[in-house]
Amino acid sequence: MALKDAFIGELKYEGSLTRKMLERVPLDKKDWRPHEKSMALGRLATHVAEIPHWISRIITVDDWDFAVRGFSSHTASTSTELVNIFEEKLAQAIVDLEAMKDEDFNKTWIVRKGDQMRNELVKKVAIRGWGFSHLIHHRGQLSVYLRLLDVPVPGMYGPSADEKT
Repeated sequence: MALKDAFIGELKYEGSLTRKMLERVPLDKKDWRPHEKSMALGRLATHVAEIPHWISRIITVDDWDFAVRGFSSHTASTSTELVNIFEEKLAQAIVDLEAMKDEDFNKTWIVRKGDQMRNELVKKVAIRGWGFSHLIHHRGQLSVYLRLLDVPVPGMYGPSADEKT
């Protein structure tokens, strides 16, 4: 099996789980945050929806510089917009992964902010960390937000307390 096929399979699986979470986000409470240092609900949910673009960025840009390219702070205003952002980023990540050859995953990816080096990673490690682990981490945060707002939390790797029969 080609590396891209394993990544695509996992991305589709995690994507289906993430979609369930995003569909439940109450964007009428987009400014709510559990703590003053926490991201607002709407920004966190939009960040989760955008994360698959990191896979595309790792594949298509060998040296990512935040000082040049910036960082998105967009917040979706509707559930439809939120899910559409996710679907668009997910579909593009799959297209970009499809174009990869096994040897491409061994190329180096750099992320920096100007002269300040953040990471220099092999692309397959960067995709795992900045794509998959990043997505799962923030999706977990989002599940806590939903719980605190008394929104039924969907199960991810089994049923949640809201789905037990």
